[in-house]
Amino acid sequence: MSKLYIVPTPIGNLDDMTFRAIQVLKEADLILAEDTRTSGKLLKHFEISTHMHSHHMHNEHKTVENLIKRLQAGETIALISDAGTPAISDPGFLLTRACVENNIEVDCLPGATAFVPALVNSGLPNDRFIFEGFLPEKKGRQTRFLQLAEETRTMIFYVSPHKLVKTLAEFIQYFGAERPVSVSRELSKLHEETIRGTAEDVLKHFEVKPPKGEIVVVVGGKK
Repeated sequence: MSKLYIVPTPIGNLDDMTFRAIQVLKEADLILAEDTRTSGKLLKHFEISTHMHSHHMHNEHKTVENLIKRLQAGETIALISDAGTPAISDPGFLLTRACVENNIEVDCLPGATAFVPALVNSGLPNDRFIFEGFLPEKKGRQTRFLQLAEETRTMIFYVSPHKLVKTLAEFIQYFGAERPVSVSRELSKLHEETIRGTAEDVLKHFEVKPPKGEIVVVVGGKK
């Protein structure tokens, strides 16, 4: 029976790959990869020879229809992103939705997702939280900040390193200088670190020490 597997891949440390994920990728008829060059290294490491096709934000609108036909014809397809769980701020939603609409089974494997360890590492309340992913670049950014200024739950953001200082300054502007912030970068990698403190303190740290690598920012809610 055809099925779409959503397969998480390590966000850094290759030892975080699960046995089941490796088995699914080996047995699938096709692997959809966000970047075949990046995923090629992963597949080589685990001796996976399944054929890959490129599936990313720039072509997923065009490829969904053909992929649904292949699934309906009986193929099993596995979807991976460059790191972490597909469809979480990565391609995957459109294909998953199309499968659901066409009564094609979807099976998302448990596995690596960057925001979970960042949230737990932060020391901020994690019984109730919201995941914001990447904030709007320009249009709607101020509106979103004004809305989030009243949010009482812990907030989670993905921020690129070259925009971190600007974003922290915006946190101070809209949330206040004393709002608790935790910045985790390079999770599961050799140079992993988490910097915690007030928004003002964390901003001062990264003004002196420019950030590198993948970054997750966790912000305390309004009290």
